[in-house]
Amino acid sequence: MSAVNRDAKTPAALIALARSRRMQRALAHAFLHRNAPLPTLRSSLGYMTTTARVTDEDSALGHRMTVLGISWFDGIAYIAEDIGGDDAPIVYRLYLRGPRQGHLVPLHAWYDHSIDANEIRERIAALIPTLEPALPTAPEAWMLSTRIVQRRALRVSGPACGDLPIRKFALQLVVEPVSGLGASGRSTVTAFLQPHAQLSEVWSLARGDRGLPCEIAIARVTFSGIPSGTGLTKDTVLLLTAGAPREDADFHV
Repeated sequence: MSAVNRDAKTPAALIALARSRRMQRALAHAFLHRNAPLPTLRSSLGYMTTTARVTDEDSALGHRMTVLGISWFDGIAYIAEDIGGDDAPIVYRLYLRGPRQGHLVPLHAWYDHSIDANEIRERIAALIPTLEPALPTAPEAWMLSTRIVQRRALRVSGPACGDLPIRKFALQLVVEPVSGLGASGRSTVTAFLQPHAQLSEVWSLARGDRGLPCEIAIARVTFSGIPSGTGLTKDTVLLLTAGAPREDADFHV
């Protein structure tokens, strides 16, 4: 048997090896980009991730979500998103059980052959009496924690903005009970300008006799989700269940 070089496995030797590998990669990268122009301050990563507001002030309201009611037979909560102005509200299904539990899915069938806002509002008014209302509960019983999982910068086109970047975050939202026992949930949203979010409202859906967990609720979280002016607010809803927090498959944009 050949002798094993134990000195090569010491922490100091491993650190030196890692440094030499990084140096080799840096030299190779510099050689490949030797003819590229030098980066300016505007294109630097620090400038792009710290630039905040690049558009004019906007007095418009943000997007607001409300719970229309619950269909216990289908295990679905119907959510309406008011996007302001004369535009038609967007209606979602929030699945309370099954493989889609916790997923917020737009009701596409209502909008495939109709874009009239008044017709959509009439359908919403006809739907509400068929649903059972959700009961508001004290949001102080839950706490919201956030974490930035990705930082990006995008460019806003327009004569007022030019090619200036604007901050964009993938923001993880986690709603948990203050007591540590009870319903909780999580999701990831796309936030603009500032990674701020607020737990606005919670509805209790404790219906263990309908095949649902005894501890189940819906939380509405407000965040800076519209890159206009100083950042308009946008809502998202999270399904809170007694099991482990489950994250939605897609970002809520």
